Amino acid sequence: MDILNLPHFKILTHKETEHDFQIELETVAAPDACPHCGCIANLYRYGRRAQLIMDLPIHGKRVGLLIHRQRYQCRDCKQTFFEPLDHTVDEKRSATKRLVKYIEKQSLERTFVSISEDVGLDEKTIRNIFRDYINYLEQTVCFETPNWLGIDEIHIIKPRCVLTNIGQRTILDILPNRNKETVVKYLHNLPNKGRITYVTMDMWRPYKDAVKTVLPQAIVIVDKFHVVKMANQAMETVRKQLRESLSPKERRGLMHDRFILLKRRTELKPNEELILEVWIKNFEQLGTAYHLKESFFKIWDAKNKEQAMKAYDEWRNQIPPSLEYAFKDILTAVSNWHEEIFTYFMHPITNAYTESLNSLIRVMNRLGRGYSFEALRAKILFCEGLHKKKRPKYNKHGFMTESVEKTMPRNAFFDMYVSESSIQETKNYGVDISTLVDKLEKGEL
Repeated sequence: MDILNLPHFKILTHKETEHDFQIELETVAAPDACPHCGCIANLYRYGRRAQLIMDLPIHGKRVGLLIHRQRYQCRDCKQTFFEPLDHTVDEKRSATKRLVKYIEKQSLERTFVSISEDVGLDEKTIRNIFRDYINYLEQTVCFETPNWLGIDEIHIIKPRCVLTNIGQRTILDILPNRNKETVVKYLHNLPNKGRITYVTMDMWRPYKDAVKTVLPQAIVIVDKFHVVKMANQAMETVRKQLRESLSPKERRGLMHDRFILLKRRTELKPNEELILEVWIKNFEQLGTAYHLKESFFKIWDAKNKEQAMKAYDEWRNQIPPSLEYAFKDILTAVSNWHEEIFTYFMHPITNAYTESLNSLIRVMNRLGRGYSFEALRAKILFCEGLHKKKRPKYNKHGFMTESVEKTMPRNAFFDMYVSESSIQETKNYGVDISTLVDKLEKGEL
């Protein structure tokens, strides 16, 4: 019985320890010809050597294959060579091809150290296999270019540019930085980039410049999430300014209740409503800031662009001079990004769900200390089971025999249908964000 399932070898003997198997092998057939001159069957044995090749684990134990590799000499050209093992052994490493395949898959889900201990190869070798595999995936895995592209920021060790398919809620790529040149290069290399109609982004000028350079047809929209959260930041600015004039006990109370001040009034519980009333009645500026914060959020309830612009002008006129310092960032942002911000009311598209990833990515950063950005990015983009795919429709013509096809009525529509159905491919929309979040929360990535 061949327990190894390696048809090119026969087992001579095997040994077992607490953690390992060592199995001695030799090949079952000699080479047919000299690889140097091509001479057929004019070879003779010229010594041998034992070569250790690591294989897939068996019963939780590492497996080393000690192959007694025969050397030959050609009688015609006098050249010597060892019998080839390329049918089984990886050309770059002392491991079987199937072990390398196993490591490739495992490296996307497990730490390099754990894989190294599992298979008996050096951690550096595991990293190199991972790197080669990622280079292969970069060339072969292609995500569908969306109609609605999201450009946002995500924290992996430091801020990175993340690109998303808003319609499918998937991640397309994570770039090493947020520079215009990097984003331009990515957008330029996108297939079918002409189909991109809308681009939602945060208020980072290099993103806008990159889109205008490569995608002049696309409408730029500032994600409302990044605008409205500035109202909460203004609220926090007022709270921190106020605490300097409070007693230590009042400071602790204000610190404890800060989340109530950041909540929408419609979301407050009855006891929170009472706490809020105490603060805004006793501290006028805090009450005014809270009212301004709530009014700013309500602007995004407007039915159209004109109504929203009018509501914003009215809101801006309500800001007292004493609070302009707190709301200065909002006023500046709206001034600089006026068109892109209010275009949201014509095309209400948001990319806010990517923000939910940031806290989970920080967990991943902590668990993945010692990993490069490239390794963390690859684990997110290429981990098996994360991709959102759509298979082509059932194609009966793929099963049609020649005799049946002859009985079908032939016309232009039939020929076109058969032609189109024969080239349908599975569409890959990228990394499904909800699945990624679930895996991160469960610690499976």
